[in-house]
Amino acid sequence: MQQAAIEARDLSVTKGHTRALDIVSFRIEKGKVTGVIGPSGSGKTTLMRTVIGVQMPTNGSLKILGLHVGDPALRSKIGYQPQSPAVYGDLTTRQNVEYFAKIFGLGKAEVDAVLKQVDLTPQTNQLTSSLSGGQLARVSLAVALLGNAELLVLDEPTVGLDPVLRERLWALFNDLARQGRTLVISSHVMDEAERCQDILLLRDGKVLNSGAKIDLLQKSSTQSVEAAFLKLAGGSA
Repeated sequence: MQQAAIEARDLSVTKGHTRALDIVSFRIEKGKVTGVIGPSGSGKTTLMRTVIGVQMPTNGSLKILGLHVGDPALRSKIGYQPQSPAVYGDLTTRQNVEYFAKIFGLGKAEVDAVLKQVDLTPQTNQLTSSLSGGQLARVSLAVALLGNAELLVLDEPTVGLDPVLRERLWALFNDLARQGRTLVISSHVMDEAERCQDILLLRDGKVLNSGAKIDLLQKSSTQSVEAAFLKLAGGSA
């Protein structure tokens, strides 16, 4: 069996007095777009933060690209877009991306490429403090795309975007997967899940299902991820 991009075994993460992830086990395969889907408070962001090594597991094991989570060798292999844009408001769009590009030893060509990928070329010289919420999210996405990381962890990357731009970004995500990169994308919007090849369903810190979307639909005898979620969660499909 091919090495997984992410493999969790009996993973638990406690935040304060709350178990945000409760003894979860799953595999995320390489070279695919996997949707981490669930309502607010289901543990999606905690899982993302644990994968990138910011939040450490309380119990269990988590391997990323064959290495234990937190291994310094993973730093250059993972690109991360947080749910809240991490940008410097007193810098322009380009200056923000250039700052992180220098850390990776990248130049102008790479900066231009990622700005074009996320459709921010018109805002390149605009202070990020004056950007819209959707534009700010795309600055963070541009930073995540720098360096050709093997694993892209994107926390709700298309929230607040218009339908045309959302379509373009999903086309980009699928193109990156075809190039062999692994994308893990969280969302609480069920129609976004329909665009993913694999699905990890979360509710109240537990995994309801993980694996190929087609297998989920067959297993639940449903026609959509939303209906499958409702059925597995004990609701009515």
